[in-house]
Amino acid sequence: MTTATPALNPRVIALAHYASRALLENVLARHGVTFQQSVTLRLAAVAEGPVERARIVEDVVGALKIDPPQAHSVVDELISTGLVAPQGASQVRITDAGRELFETTSAETAPISARVYAGIPTEDLEVAGRVLTLITERADAEFAALPR
Repeated sequence: MTTATPALNPRVIALAHYASRALLENVLARHGVTFQQSVTLRLAAVAEGPVERARIVEDVVGALKIDPPQAHSVVDELISTGLVAPQGASQVRITDAGRELFETTSAETAPISARVYAGIPTEDLEVAGRVLTLITERADAEFAALPR
């Protein structure tokens, strides 16, 4: 008896997300960093210099679907641990320690990701990327329309 490959649906997406996230969180835990902190630190790491704190908060809110006070709290956690630092009145910048942590966790997760994606044809990854991007856009629009 063979099992048919399921069509893409919310459960399939959730299972893939949580399986991948568990791998990442395992790496992050070894360094004392949470998933929310890693998402926030990445935004500071990829910025070309200091970035407006409000911009990082806005991006974290959009990515993680958390409220602004929670996102500000994550930025505060990164500041208190010395991974990002205030810059002027309204900006933050990644510190050397933050950059080192970002590079270390990125280097540790890269081979795991390579193994997970190994052997999947490029064309399939491109289709999956397009479909998941469309689903994200539509879900974000639905979320934005919810009463608050």
